[in-house]
Amino acid sequence: MAQQAEIHVSRKIVEGVQAPSGDQPVTPAPHLRQQVWFATEDVRAGTAPSPTFEWSLQGAYAHEGKTATGTAHVFLAPGHRNLERPLILADGFNYGPSDLPGLWKHFDKKEGGNFLTRLRDSGIDVILLGFDERHTYIQANAGVAVACIERAASERIGSEPLIVGGVSMGGMITRYALARMESEDHDHQTGTYFSWDTPHNGAWIPLILQQMAYFFESFIPEEPGHPKQAELIRSPAAQQLLWAWVENSKYEGPVATSSKLRTDFLRELASYGNFPMRPKKIGVANGHGAGVGLKLTPGETAFDWKNRYNTVSAKALVQPDKGESEPIGSMHIALEIRRSSTTAVPALDGVPGGTLGSFGMVAQALGIEVDERFDSTCFVPAVSAIALDFDPATWDVDPALDISSLDRDRSDLDDFLCDGENSPHSEPRRALTDFLVNHFTR
Repeated sequence: MAQQAEIHVSRKIVEGVQAPSGDQPVTPAPHLRQQVWFATEDVRAGTAPSPTFEWSLQGAYAHEGKTATGTAHVFLAPGHRNLERPLILADGFNYGPSDLPGLWKHFDKKEGGNFLTRLRDSGIDVILLGFDERHTYIQANAGVAVACIERAASERIGSEPLIVGGVSMGGMITRYALARMESEDHDHQTGTYFSWDTPHNGAWIPLILQQMAYFFESFIPEEPGHPKQAELIRSPAAQQLLWAWVENSKYEGPVATSSKLRTDFLRELASYGNFPMRPKKIGVANGHGAGVGLKLTPGETAFDWKNRYNTVSAKALVQPDKGESEPIGSMHIALEIRRSSTTAVPALDGVPGGTLGSFGMVAQALGIEVDERFDSTCFVPAVSAIALDFDPATWDVDPALDISSLDRDRSDLDDFLCDGENSPHSEPRRALTDFLVNHFTR
């Protein structure tokens, strides 16, 4: 039986260091403020067309007493006066409300193959689906997806099957929505399901960085109306998506099953068959498909910083490869220092996958200069994005597997394509765009 993935924390009083006086602030960095760590900024460059229609949506059902809401922007294909060939693209993981103009600009980049324009030019009506709280429960936002699917089906002229999917968590939201609709004998009228770098079996944010988000948060003055820096990490969406998660900077124990929200979600999804069965299922991954990872050595130091008073420090290591009580970093303010280690946690920072600037974001927030090699780590491993058939809780898989040599029946998707390199998570790449457009327009 495989050893359980765990995190350990030791705490001690730092000797020989005086507590800071009034002119020696304990603020981690002079410019540090309450900002949500690991949230990506909205796309500002470029332009987005005005939608033909705009739909205000309310979830078809509540989850945990919450009925989610959202908005859809509908862009009819040239020459269409009504919906004829609807494609729904659901927004992904982030904090706060969706930015649909930004989502358009992101996916319609020229260098990425003008994904949305090409779809419309081929006669497909594009529906961008956004959520008022991207960080809430997947099940709640899936209710919004169901409402969008129902409206698209009811307003469509003719009987062309829907194309439904999403980017990042949007792929999980629509996967759950379609699977649940089938289990309830609810006709979703969908012929194709698709996902773009979706963490089907889980995503990864370095555990030491999760701990730092919690640790330094409490030492920063609160700003009324502004979320705290660990709000995205502690959100329901993060708990349900991340394979390894910690609830605070002191937590010790299992990391793959530490959140009941994730174990409950996986159990519920399994009760619906894990995937919708009726549609054809395709997906793309931003990770390298031939098992080539990032140039990160497990256990090496990404940054090691302390302020000039030696009253605050932060050290982060690249995640070691399994082992027992392997150090991953430390942090301290004033007299207390915390050191963290992990057991049986794979070296996921450098495996093939869609990347996120995790170390870079934290270093920038703390005012630390780091080698650009350490800016990004894997966020969605390629083996997860292509829905390779393995246990999403135990992760009994080699995350650096050469996917290009595998039979397609090893995946829960009917067809998929990986990028030729490890590109930023959800980044439109021409080869990935071509793959999806060709499938949708056959």
